[in-house]
Amino acid sequence: MQTQTILLIIVAFIIALIVALYQYLYKAKNKNKKILFFAFLRFLSVFSLLVLLINPSFKKNAYYIEKPVLVVAVDNSSSIKYLNKDQDITQFANQISQNRELNERFNIHYYSFSDQLKDSLNFSFDKKQTNISKTLDELNQIYKNTIAPTILITDGNQTYGRDYQFSSKKYKQAIYPIISGDTIAVVDTKIQQLNINRYAYLKNKFPVEVILTYSGEKEVNTTFIVKSGNTTIFSKPLSFSSVTNSKVINFTLPANSVGVNQYVALLVPLNKEKNKINNAKTFAVEVIDQKTNILLVSDIIHPDLGAIKKSVESNKRRSITISKPKEKYNLEEYQLVILYQPNTRYKEVYEKLNTLKKNYFTITGAKTDWRFLNKIQDKYTQEITGQTEYYLSRFNSNYGAFLQEDIGFKNYPPLIGVFGEIKINTNHDPLLYRMVNNIDTKEILSAVIEQNGVREAVLFGEGIWRWRAQNYLETQKFEDFDEFFGKMIQYLASNKRKSRLNTISESFYYGNASIIIKAEYFTKNYEFDRRGNLRISLKNKKTEATHTIPMVLKNNSYEVDLSNLESGDYEYTVTVLGENIARSGSFAILEYDVEQQFLNADVTKLKQVATNTNGKPYYLNQKDSLVRELLADQRYQAIQKNKENVVSLIDWKYLLAIVILLLTIEWFARKYNGLI
Repeated sequence: MQTQTILLIIVAFIIALIVALYQYLYKAKNKNKKILFFAFLRFLSVFSLLVLLINPSFKKNAYYIEKPVLVVAVDNSSSIKYLNKDQDITQFANQISQNRELNERFNIHYYSFSDQLKDSLNFSFDKKQTNISKTLDELNQIYKNTIAPTILITDGNQTYGRDYQFSSKKYKQAIYPIISGDTIAVVDTKIQQLNINRYAYLKNKFPVEVILTYSGEKEVNTTFIVKSGNTTIFSKPLSFSSVTNSKVINFTLPANSVGVNQYVALLVPLNKEKNKINNAKTFAVEVIDQKTNILLVSDIIHPDLGAIKKSVESNKRRSITISKPKEKYNLEEYQLVILYQPNTRYKEVYEKLNTLKKNYFTITGAKTDWRFLNKIQDKYTQEITGQTEYYLSRFNSNYGAFLQEDIGFKNYPPLIGVFGEIKINTNHDPLLYRMVNNIDTKEILSAVIEQNGVREAVLFGEGIWRWRAQNYLETQKFEDFDEFFGKMIQYLASNKRKSRLNTISESFYYGNASIIIKAEYFTKNYEFDRRGNLRISLKNKKTEATHTIPMVLKNNSYEVDLSNLESGDYEYTVTVLGENIARSGSFAILEYDVEQQFLNADVTKLKQVATNTNGKPYYLNQKDSLVRELLADQRYQAIQKNKENVVSLIDWKYLLAIVILLLTIEWFARKYNGLI
């Protein structure tokens, strides 16, 4: 016990003694032996009550042994089964889990991984993507403060993500790669990579780039061809050797028909090739007959202009022209006009927009002339203060003008806007609210307005180039921001009437990609309805097989994951149970399994991973050597740890019972002797 606690108990003893003596000896008229008994009872009850309040405690040291962790991560992708190593890997993992010596030395944790890391020892070997780099990043976070050597059972073939050979340098644990797959090089030709734009324009030609590789010693001849249906539309003879083992071919193909056009690229296999699947790739191009043209009007030079241009043109179906307000241009050629920080020079632009009833997007900031803007339009007004303010953003989860998810707006840098109250004088749908000094407000930062058939979006702040940069810092890509800005552009560039049910899907998907169909459903007042019961009915056009799947509510949309569908052409219809509302669409799934493109294990990279982390590579038939290495390594020792616990000296339940018992005895004794 601490000295302070002992002093408190002594003080409690003195107080209890004083109370008992004062009540029964000092004030008592007859001082006899019974009075001493009553005083003793009162002393015990008061002392016990005070001790109960003090609750004396002491520190107790508990010692325990903490074993190091052994992480076993197993590649669950389909390339393992394709290389005929699924049974060997399952047996290897089971032998590790049943090894008595390893279980005594380590706490063994099991994971499976493909594109996601899962805490599981069950393997299906049917996943279509592999991201080893992401797996190592997640394991590094889980065991950053623990000794956790890692057994990585994989063929080393990664389909996407950062190069794990280099990212493994940041991994804090030793990695023991278990190389799974053939290591003997065989003769093989393959289509290594095919680069193509997703969209093309009618009557134009679209470029195609193909990278072809060869592994072998002898000189060989083959042919690369591209087919559309049964027709060969491109052909080129090729020769490879041990020196010239790769070719890059660039060519163009005509876009003659609107819609999704499918093609097959084929590198004619050699007679002795073992893997012929990687000699063919199916690809598609969506041919469209027009491009969305956008005009950006700005009287100043600002980093936002570059960010807007990059974001808009990230979709090849859109183009943007930047112009000053006094320059000559024909507004009828553009589907949308973006007005950046308007001032008095924009007067003619506003007059033309009103005449043509064009949709537009207004972005304001520190250089905006609000006296002009308040006068030229009546939808919203800004209090004139002559001061600026930094505004953080907060997403409106009830936003319903178009399907938009929160991409982390709250964590984005602040925008610069004019200080003062903004009033929107017409019906509007808030997208973002202002936050000032991390305090939520109901003041609008961004909203969409639809009035007299004209759509306008407003953003009351400059500096969205920082948002795009922040998105890259967080995700290593601009995709989330570009998608957010693209949805805004798509909504404003369209004059389609708002519907209570909308669906979102791509025209085609590659077989290795996630296939997500989304839908948004609104009430009669066009407020997002979370109570809807949505179903999607799918039909394979070739087999005419149909099935119906419920859609799941996620944020402010309903969605369904169809990634397990086979390749083919599909039609779908989304319906709302209890409502006479339905929307239909179609999409194609192109046949492609990236996991089947690999013929060998990537031995070089896996050995480098072991070197980077002070581990050691092994093969599936070297389990005993691996076990001996782990057991003999002095880095993996059990550690005795001490945990200090604060323990109460007396259980309060028993002490409270003693107090009640003493008071009860005292009361009955006083009653018996006529003192009550």
